Amino acid sequence: GFDRRIFLWSVYGECENLSVMSGHTGAIMELHFSPDGCNIFTASTDHTLGLWDLVTGQRIKKYKGHTNFVNSCQGARRGPQILVSGSDDSTIRVWDTRKRNCTSTITSAYQVTAVTFSDTAEHIYSSGIDNEIKVWDIRKNELLYSMRGHADTVTGMSLSPDGSYLLTNAMDNTLRIWDIRPYAPQERCVKVFTGHLHNFEKNLLRCAWSADGSKVSSGSADRYMYIWDTTTRRVI
Repeated sequence: GFDRRIFLWSVYGECENLSVMSGHTGAIMELHFSPDGCNIFTASTDHTLGLWDLVTGQRIKKYKGHTNFVNSCQGARRGPQILVSGSDDSTIRVWDTRKRNCTSTITSAYQVTAVTFSDTAEHIYSSGIDNEIKVWDIRKNELLYSMRGHADTVTGMSLSPDGSYLLTNAMDNTLRIWDIRPYAPQERCVKVFTGHLHNFEKNLLRCAWSADGSKVSSGSADRYMYIWDTTTRRVI
């Protein structure tokens, strides 16, 4: 949260608070569990990323390199543990979680508000205030293609459980699903969901998939969380 702290909760029964972790000196913009569930990755407005141990509640590593707010972070699903981050300094950085400094940097023309890896972590998806979703080749550090459709800043993105689709949320009050399979048709936007809101606060509202891919969810400026059925596109 904006209080610079991370709360860990048990989701069964009374939803009791298990631990509170602190260490960032700025708001925490995004956080994710590592694939094995033992660690948490965080992105913060203090220009750093953090790696946290769930058992001890301590920050194990602090990743420095960005020169402005870090808006987004995501770990790779499998393979060597790498981390991608996007920042207001208009760069996307890739980190090996065992090392302190970033292993590669991709420079974008605009501030980056959302990033994620492809299923195999060979590609990076990024977006920002230019409304476009860019697909980068991680080995060559080059742009493969862009996906256009959103009419305002993209605030969140999430890869589907099977790795075939990308979910994006934007300030144009739409949530979109894109077909990111290698030989997908030219028009990759396959679904548009509406109902949730962004407002003048310009918060980076995130989005997510259910584990089986049948539902998608998003935050909203009206203080509700919205859940849609991906088949019918209805708010459930």
